[in-house]
Amino acid sequence: MPIRLRKFIGAIALIALVVCWSLIAMALAQLPVIKAHKLVETIYYVVAGLGWVLPAMPLIRWMSRPDPPRTES
Repeated sequence: MPIRLRKFIGAIALIALVVCWSLIAMALAQLPVIKAHKLVETIYYVVAGLGWVLPAMPLIRWMSRPDPPRTES
C-alpha cells in the first residue's frame, strides 16, 4: 500500500479515534465516583486526556512506515 494511502486512512482513523475517545471520556467523567473527589477527578482528566496516545502510537507508526523498494523487471 502506498504511503499516501496509508496516511489518508490513518488520518481518518485518528480523527475517529479522538472523537470516540473524547465522547467516552466525557460520558465517564459524569460518573458520581469521579465527581466525588477533586483529586480523583484531576487524575481522571489527566489519564483520559493522555490515554488516546497509546492506541494512536501503532497507527502513527504504521502510517509513517516507508514504502517498500520497487523492483524493476
